[in-house]
Formats: sequence, C-alpha cells, structure tokens
Amino acid sequence: MSIILKNTRFINWETLRFSNAHLKVEKGTNGGLSFFDSFDEILISPNDEIIDCKGKFVSKSFAIGHHHAYSALARGMPAPEKSPANFLEILKYIWWKLDKALDKEIIEASALATAMACAKAGATFIIDHHASPNSIKGSLDVIARAFEKIGVNHLLCYEITDRDGLEKAKDGLRETADYLSTNQGLVGLHASFTVGDDTLKKATELMKSTSSGIHIHVAEAQSDQEQCVQKHGKRIVERLSDFGALDSAKTILAHCLHINENERELIRASKAFVVQNTESNLNNKVGYFQSRGLGERIMLGTDGMHSDMLRNAKAAYFVGQANDEIDFAAAYNRFRKVHHYLNTNNFSGDGENNLLVLDYNSPTEMNEGNFLGHFIFGLTSNHVQHVISDGKLIVKDSIIQTINEEEVLKFTREQANRLWSRMLKVKS
Repeated sequence: MSIILKNTRFINWETLRFSNAHLKVEKGTNGGLSFFDSFDEILISPNDEIIDCKGKFVSKSFAIGHHHAYSALARGMPAPEKSPANFLEILKYIWWKLDKALDKEIIEASALATAMACAKAGATFIIDHHASPNSIKGSLDVIARAFEKIGVNHLLCYEITDRDGLEKAKDGLRETADYLSTNQGLVGLHASFTVGDDTLKKATELMKSTSSGIHIHVAEAQSDQEQCVQKHGKRIVERLSDFGALDSAKTILAHCLHINENERELIRASKAFVVQNTESNLNNKVGYFQSRGLGERIMLGTDGMHSDMLRNAKAAYFVGQANDEIDFAAAYNRFRKVHHYLNTNNFSGDGENNLLVLDYNSPTEMNEGNFLGHFIFGLTSNHVQHVISDGKLIVKDSIIQTINEEEVLKFTREQANRLWSRMLKVKS
C-alpha cells in the first residue's frame, strides 16, 4: 500500500525550492518518494490511499534533537515542597523527585503522550534522553515500543549518572549495553557534575565498542562548570575531550551555555553536534545560548518542555535577537540540522518518505522568495493537517490514526495521578 498525495505544492526542505507535483509515497523504513508531473502517470493499486492536497503545502516532517519524554506527565503537577532558588534546586526538588517516582507504566504513559504530541506537531523522529533510577532495566524498550505504537521513530539513551550511587550507574551502563546490542541508540550521561571519572571512562569505552556516541548535558548552568574545574582541574568540554567523547560524530552536547573560547574551539574542531534548548533555558533561568565559534553543527531541541519544533525555532530566533547571531536562515538551518545529524551517522527512520501536509491558508502568498518569513512569523503546528512516517499515515486531519487517542489519554491521566502521588513519597 502506498499513499498518493495529489496536487501538492511541494517544498524541498534543503533548497526551499517550490514545485507543483503529485507524490507517491512508499511504505517502509527504506520506502521511496516519487514525483509525477501528471496524475495519470501514477500506477495506482486498489489499496493505495489518495489524499488531495490542493491548496496545501507538503514538505519533510520534523525531528527533535533533544527531548525528555519522561517529563510529559509533569504538566499541572503539584508545586514542589520548596520553591527552588537555583538550577540545582530545580533538579533536586522537581526533576530528580519525578524521575525517581517513575515505573514502567508511568514511563509508557509518558512516552505515548510524548509521541502523540510530536506526531500532531509534525515530528516523526525523536532523539530522547531518559532517566528513571528506580526503574532502569528495560526502560528504553518500554519507550521504544510506545513510540513505535504511535508510529514515531527514535534514537534513545539512558541517562547514566553517579548521583544515585555507583550501583545505579552500573545499572545504567548495563541497560545501555543491552539496548544497543539490538537497537540504534546513544550512550547517555546526565551531566559532568554527576558523573565521576570511572563512570565517564566506562561510558566512553561503551561508546567506542558499540560505534555509538555520547548524549550529555553540557554546562547548562554555571554550577556544572564550577564543579568540573574544582574537582577535575579542567573545564567540562576539555574533560569530555580528554576522555574521547568528542571523537564521535554521533555525540550530542546539549545546552553548552557556560563555555569559554577554548571549549568552543574544541567543539568546532570535533565531530560532535550541539543542541540548543531555548525555552528550557529561559524557564530555568540559566542563561542564553550563543552560537559564536561553534560552527554549523547546531540542532534544536525542546528539552522536554513540549514537542512543538515550529514553536521552538521561533523561540530560538526571537531570544537570539538580543543574545545570539541568528537570522531567518540560521533559525531554519538549526531547525533542520537534526536531519543532517541522522543522515551523517546513517541512523534509520528519517528517510524521504517522512512527510507532512500543511494547511496554511495565509492572507499573503508564500513562495520560494519569502518562505523563511512565513516560517518565522506565520507557520505554526496548528497548520499540520496530515503526517506520514515511514510511508504510513499516522496523523490524518489532525487525528492520530495508529491508536485511540481518548483511550491513551485516559491511561496517561491515570498514570499522571499515580506519578504525582508517588512523588510525595520521594525524599529530596
């Protein structure tokens, strides 16, 4: 079965060239995409689904460079026992209490909620960074199955850390090794200030033995950098470089706010990619991202704040007007850079048969010459009408096709209430 997109106004995501065409989308991870000038040229079988896209725009679907699916059920949760005064207290009184309260059912609900939100906002690929210190074994498989149930592709990792003791760090390493033995993924680390030298050494060795990459938070707050200098006598990126974490083109460095010129040079000279997470940084009051000296390998992530990449790109642009060097083109390039990361490293699940249909009835014309202006000031996730993942229609007329949304939402609400109750029993 194929999907036929009739009467499209197709936007090439790389060149931004507009063309009128009829598309045949083949199903499967390696499914192709064929273009036809005339609808009569298409060989159509009885099982093919035809969608008339007259007046609509079609382009490649989106991907998220850094996400935390485990945060999906935090929305509306009770206030913490103490109002956090800084980033470390935000972690201590909110996120580290939440991740300790996770069990398999809550992890599954969080992943389902995240995948649904991503799909409806046009994203068919998620690079996720997971933590559940009291439910480590098999947690990545739970997330993978939930994502695949919705129809969203993924690149997962477990957040290895010493903060809950060395045995939990070993469990994180084992979970990672087990998962990577049969799945594409990354070696996750929390942040330098919660990872000792022995754990970092073992993680980078695992990275090399599995031909993978490290996925880690870097200098999200100044305290991370200060701890590294005090304990290790060097800065975070220097430490990662010394252990070989920057040697892989699969390595992802999230945040990179409080880094100096030497660290920027190390990143630029390496193969690693950086992920900017603007709204999360604003929410945590940790600072502003600056792209200066980092090179072109900069992606965008939501950091668990939400799953809307169009909103995310606008935030990066607007906040960057006072704090970064970013114009329309740079915002769009960072928005799409995740596809280059996935393609460069031969990860599957982001092929040409991952598409979306935009019902964007603008009061002004959108064309090749002004697309970037519409990208920043016009297009929103509300304009996402249909989404195709691996050639399969997973969102039609803004409704998930692969599951019953109401049943899933009933489940996620039940698990959210369980999560909030369990969090009350977790000691800070």
